[in-house]
Amino acid sequence: MISNLAKVIVIMFVMTGTAFGAHPLITDDAGTNGKGKFQVELTGEVSWDKEKSGGITVKEKGYEAGVAVSAGILDTLDIVCGIPYQWNRTEEDGAIASDEDGISDIGLELKWRFFEQKGLSFALKPGFTIPSGDEDKGMGTGKAGYGITFIATKEIAPFTFHMNLGYAHNEYKLDEDKESSEKDLWHISLAGVYEVSDNLQVVANIGVERNPDKESGTDPSFALIGLIYSITPDLDVDLGFKVGLSGTETDTALLTGLTMSF
Repeated sequence: MISNLAKVIVIMFVMTGTAFGAHPLITDDAGTNGKGKFQVELTGEVSWDKEKSGGITVKEKGYEAGVAVSAGILDTLDIVCGIPYQWNRTEEDGAIASDEDGISDIGLELKWRFFEQKGLSFALKPGFTIPSGDEDKGMGTGKAGYGITFIATKEIAPFTFHMNLGYAHNEYKLDEDKESSEKDLWHISLAGVYEVSDNLQVVANIGVERNPDKESGTDPSFALIGLIYSITPDLDVDLGFKVGLSGTETDTALLTGLTMSF
């Protein structure tokens, strides 16, 4: 059970990468830093899940802390590196079944904004994962993976809308993962941002992706709402609340982050 939850987190990271400048959104936007500019994003997440299987009540609690650094190579091209660290705990009828923590697979990506006109912009974000996570703990796949995301952003003041279409391919080191996990995965998500004032934004997000579990016929889907507050033009803090819309998605999660640009 805990291994499946960790796989979903890893795969979400591969397909969506880090939410550029708009955490807690899962959906990325088409914006780039600009040549010679940098952004550092520190994020945290706590998730809860509960279900009954075979008469046994299974509770899962997960923590994730991440750091993502992006650098503007050109005005329209960024390079992004993200490192997530996870803690996952599972209880079965109140007894601890597993309690693991460690670094998950590291992600490296490029974001290229190839079109921008009249508030509409498109970007492509190819990337790959370095198998840095311990696959025996469920923290990674054990092999390198790759993916690409198409990003569309439309600004209609005071609203901004984003769409992501993602594809990821994973290889698995463990035989049990090869037998139980899909290699080719897709992700679709939509997000909206409402600018309340110069310092405050309200965000909302929905999305669905292919279930990595071959035995499940239900794809994980989610909805999210949150706030982004700009302390200064170069320093944002955020808070989000995510709920699962399907039984295969984590029930609830609380997300928070700090984004610095320079």
